[in-house]
Amino acid sequence: MLEVELKFRLTDEAKLVAAMVKMGALETRCVSQSDHYFNHPQRDFSQTDEAVRVRVTDGCGAITYKGPLVDKVTKTRREIEIDLTGPQAAEKMSECLIALGFRSVHTVQKTRRLWSLSRAGRDYEVALDDVVGLGRFVELETAATEEELPAARSAIQQLAEELGLRNGERRGYLTLLLAAVDGGTRERDAP
Repeated sequence: MLEVELKFRLTDEAKLVAAMVKMGALETRCVSQSDHYFNHPQRDFSQTDEAVRVRVTDGCGAITYKGPLVDKVTKTRREIEIDLTGPQAAEKMSECLIALGFRSVHTVQKTRRLWSLSRAGRDYEVALDDVVGLGRFVELETAATEEELPAARSAIQQLAEELGLRNGERRGYLTLLLAAVDGGTRERDAP
């Protein structure tokens, strides 16, 4: 399955929320997330545009692989996520990756307000993110098969336009954070 995503800096949350509610969006939950990113021992994810992260969301862990971006407009990529169960599962997975030669890159901390929206037969997740060290963003996301990709891409771009979102950001939070923290000198390490 492909994750089709658009991300924007959040400039007017009240206006955006009002537009989403008018469309029928429902706020589902607010979570705290910690994303610990790793780089592969034999290839540089900043060059291959891939990512491996261990995410902890309100105490529950998951490991995620994100493949390279597949187009130049959206942040569409293959995503494989595996839930990690148990109280220290995420910590143990991080230890395992380091033992296998993966290199710890950085951890991104954020608070995420999640919304769900269904329009024209397509389900979307909207995330209002407050990222430590970066500020506020909104992410629009939907899932698609390879065959559905053109329609999903068009639909998510239409949704962004209807919500008044402009000037999308294709870089991930890790890349943005490393650039902000180190003046761009560590951006090459970011997947």
